[in-house]
Amino acid sequence: MRKNSQTEAPAYTEFCQPFDRCRVFERGVFVMRIAILVGVFCLASAWAAAQQAPAVAPPNPCAAAEQRQLEFWVGEWDLTWPGEKQGEVGHGTNTVRRVLERCVVEENFSGESAMHLRGMSVSIFDTRAGKWKQTWVDNEGAYLDFVGEFKDGQMILARDAVRADGTKVIQRMVFKNISRNEFDWSWEASKDGGKTWEVQWPIHYKRKA
Repeated sequence: MRKNSQTEAPAYTEFCQPFDRCRVFERGVFVMRIAILVGVFCLASAWAAAQQAPAVAPPNPCAAAEQRQLEFWVGEWDLTWPGEKQGEVGHGTNTVRRVLERCVVEENFSGESAMHLRGMSVSIFDTRAGKWKQTWVDNEGAYLDFVGEFKDGQMILARDAVRADGTKVIQRMVFKNISRNEFDWSWEASKDGGKTWEVQWPIHYKRKA
């Protein structure tokens, strides 16, 4: 039996009516595609801008303001200190300069005829630790490392040490009475954890003319 073609309706027609649902659906798909294209374009533009933007250089530790705290030490110096006997005066020299693109302070000490000691040190401000650090080596086999800071007009660098007899001490160097052409330096030790200090070697610095 043949069906009347006028009463036959495909599934598509049944879905789309009533209220013209197909048009609404197609518009929704179109809007979604446009949104996806816009999103992709925005991401691509952001990526391209990031690639073209100049890279921000990290801060230069050697340019830190604290690096200038040891600038008073830089120069050519004549040194004097009390001799072993009453009334004697020891004499030495120290040449201190900036090296490695002025990032490091290098010291070269000589005891001249007063003593055998010859030594050198390098000092730098560690921006991560927020402290000054110094390493000293000399012709008597010593290796000393110090940590400290410039505070209240003085530079103090200290270290923990153990003497040959097993005694624990704190050793420190103190730069004080600082002026443009003179200052005092002292080597000190404490046996009571820093409560009291014994000055073991005072040196007076005077800048060479």
